[in-house]
Amino acid sequence: MGFTAVAGWGGLGFVLLAVVVNACYLRARLPMPGAKPDGVAAAFAAAGNALKLPSVLAPASWLGTTVFAAGLLSVLPGGWALAGFAGVLLQNATFAVVEALRFGVAAAARDGEPVAGLWGFSAVLFGFNQVFLAIALLGFSAAGAQAGLFADWHAWLGYASAALLFVSASAAPYHVDGTNRLAPVGLIGWLGWITWIVAGGGTLLAL
Repeated sequence: MGFTAVAGWGGLGFVLLAVVVNACYLRARLPMPGAKPDGVAAAFAAAGNALKLPSVLAPASWLGTTVFAAGLLSVLPGGWALAGFAGVLLQNATFAVVEALRFGVAAAARDGEPVAGLWGFSAVLFGFNQVFLAIALLGFSAAGAQAGLFADWHAWLGYASAALLFVSASAAPYHVDGTNRLAPVGLIGWLGWITWIVAGGGTLLAL
């Protein structure tokens, strides 16, 4: 199996893991970024293994996106591809901090310490992370379109999702108190990103 095929499976694997992890968080009723601070402490204090078990999959998902991005970089020329690769690396690094902060919030909640500050930091960092997804989408979509690797709809999906994620990232400071009304914009952009990866993974597998 060539590297591009491995990269294609890496992208598809990331999407699968992302869906599983987020489904576990929703089932456990863990607070999502943008939730109001009221009730966050109680939810994290009772999280237990509901927080730990899904997070075990997080490193594998970051590995998948990195290999996927490296696969695109190996077949796409120019600076746009480098920008996309940098965006993926930065979002992986940021999400590692977000995951770690969730455990900090849970520990503070169990010990009876204030969690509002930690939760606000985590929520805003989560929001700012979307700009790195936007960079990845913009860079790889532009490079893929120029190289003829991506269909027009695939590239435009990347551009549109990048724009939505950038707008949502710019509103990240309003995540801190749960007043950000643009949160659905970020969700739509993230769903576009997931769809874009599925299409990109299929493209790499077909090479």
